[in-house]
Amino acid sequence: MTLMMILVFGALLALALPVGYALVISSGLAAITVGGMPSVAAVVKIFQPTQSFPLLAIPFFMLSGSLMMGGTLGKRLIHFATMLVGRFHGGLGQVTVVGSTVFGGVSGSAVAEASALGSMLIPWQKREGYPGAFAAAATASSSVIAGLIPPSIPLILFAAVSNQSIAALFLAGVLPGLLLCAGFMLTCYLSGRLRGFKRLSDVVTVQGVLRATVAAAPALAMPAFIVVLLRAGIATPTEVSVLAVFYGLVVSMVVYRDLTWRRLYDALVHTAVTTGVVMLVIAASNLVGYVLTVEAVPTAVAEWTAETLKSPWMVILMLNLIMVVVGMFLDLPAAILLLGPTFVAIGNAIGLDLIQLGIMMAVNLSIGLFTPPVGTTLFIASAISREKVGAVVRELWPFYLVAITVLGLISFVPAFTLY
Repeated sequence: MTLMMILVFGALLALALPVGYALVISSGLAAITVGGMPSVAAVVKIFQPTQSFPLLAIPFFMLSGSLMMGGTLGKRLIHFATMLVGRFHGGLGQVTVVGSTVFGGVSGSAVAEASALGSMLIPWQKREGYPGAFAAAATASSSVIAGLIPPSIPLILFAAVSNQSIAALFLAGVLPGLLLCAGFMLTCYLSGRLRGFKRLSDVVTVQGVLRATVAAAPALAMPAFIVVLLRAGIATPTEVSVLAVFYGLVVSMVVYRDLTWRRLYDALVHTAVTTGVVMLVIAASNLVGYVLTVEAVPTAVAEWTAETLKSPWMVILMLNLIMVVVGMFLDLPAAILLLGPTFVAIGNAIGLDLIQLGIMMAVNLSIGLFTPPVGTTLFIASAISREKVGAVVRELWPFYLVAITVLGLISFVPAFTLY
């Protein structure tokens, strides 16, 4: 049954069928034809995860991000980042990284971030004399920080798969996200210094920085607002997501006063479409999980791994290598939902903390977002910059080095995630 599912899934992907449809068809055929599962039971399995209360947080966090990112907030955040680091070597690249980190605390989506920031910053960098491929590389790589900064959608999905605390995962993702930010900023600084990129000549004053900070404060406070409410036990993740929507409405209507009916409509449509895509993958993954569980695949793989690879660090290395390969071909949500059950079983077998495993998966699979051949943020940034993908990939190698270094730290040094 599992073999048939894998073969059909691979064939459908080769035919360029969307991942959600490929999962539904392959797992459904395997469960009904080989496993003898009644078609009604298969339909029930597909719809079962859509009734999950914690997963309601996904559309609400997406809506709050759409509400806040659609107005003048984006320009205020870019101005804040420019005042902070724009005058240094590689300043506009660093503005992209800082902007991505702050935007991550609003959107929770790397793809949305690459589109929103890239359309503003890549043309600006090109006008200032930065190579278009470098601007695209900085955008494609730094946008994945959104997968770690609360409210991270990938971490919510891993929490659903592993039955771990969303609050604990959100808190554990902050330090790795800041490490990626610092590493990417250093890369931009060294690139700007060695290659002589133009520096901004704007005069920066303390008053200017303070004004920019106050203007961007609503967005800067968003991740802290989420983590504090969750860690203090004041509200559940779903309740916090609803409060985030209310917070976004208040900021847009009262603070910035830029909310229009058109913006509200666009935010609702964007949220509905994106949620539909994610929920299709979640629904299909439940049927995939049923097929794997019936044949005890996660348990068998965990036992084989523990017996064959005696050392835990070898197991962790193997998990990372598998994720690197899978992340090159599957989008982040699908990869987490497909690999999650088996990896959780392996983690339990070797005594790996599942919070650490969740952050490992988020960082590793995020690297796939800016890695060929299916890197989503890579292709978005390349299209905006009108540069060839190959040229952007050549500019990405120092960013890959930073990402792999951070991945190694969180994989083999638990203190970077368990604190």
